[in-house]
Amino acid sequence: MKQHSLGAVALAAAMVVSQPVAQAADWSDTSIGYRYSTQFAEPVNANAIAKDIINLNHVSGFKYGSNFFNADLLMSDDKDPAGAGSTNGAQEVYVVYRNTLDYKKVTGSDFSFGPVRGAGLVTGFDYNTKTDAGYNSKKRMLVAGPVLNLDVPGFLNVGLLMLWESNAPYSTFTKVSTPRYSYSPHPMINAVWSIPLSATAPLTFEGFLNYIAEKGKNEFGSDTAAETNLDMQVMYDVSGILGTKPKTIKAGMEYQYWNNKFGNDNANPYYKGGALAKTTMFRVEYHF
Repeated sequence: MKQHSLGAVALAAAMVVSQPVAQAADWSDTSIGYRYSTQFAEPVNANAIAKDIINLNHVSGFKYGSNFFNADLLMSDDKDPAGAGSTNGAQEVYVVYRNTLDYKKVTGSDFSFGPVRGAGLVTGFDYNTKTDAGYNSKKRMLVAGPVLNLDVPGFLNVGLLMLWESNAPYSTFTKVSTPRYSYSPHPMINAVWSIPLSATAPLTFEGFLNYIAEKGKNEFGSDTAAETNLDMQVMYDVSGILGTKPKTIKAGMEYQYWNNKFGNDNANPYYKGGALAKTTMFRVEYHF
């Protein structure tokens, strides 16, 4: 997809998904979270990296479906430097937005059968920007596709989404800025869940799984690889212990397995093993 057409699609998608956002929410949950680990990984970096991550998360329901928004501020230590020769750590912002139109709410027709209790259409985007010594990502990605809501306690949604991704990196080593490059459109299988683990304790199993197909050649002419990103956490509602309203404060442990990160083939020695992350994190959230 050429840059001008990608921009046109982005504008059209923004206009479409912005309409439901303007509607009054039937319900909503907003939180600020923090997570930390010393075992993050980045492509072309052999070091284990410590990161502090602050996130703002919002999910809400409206007449025809739901909205999801998440913004992460990722702050690395000096093992992931902010630039060539820098002793400061890199900083990154990663934003995800998804709008889901619920089939039953839109049409009035039931779409339940067997293990499926509903279906919908997902549209949205990813956006990131990072200041680091090597790649300096400027990712833009549009997302669209169907999703099934499985009949489990809590929720488990499984979607087959198409991705239209581009990037325009800048190397602080070579001082070369790469013109915005669009990868081949490619599919992603996505699962998102939050499932209670106990009928008596406020304990939940939450997370997502993305399996993303290869996206053709990258902007430097190399083949990309299919990537797997599994991010899951067990969270405990500690609100009662702290004397606050239920579901206000949650704490737990999170684990991320990310192979061929960003489509970079970890088997290629050029990436120095950094395209495979196995990261255990501490996580805490404040809901308001």
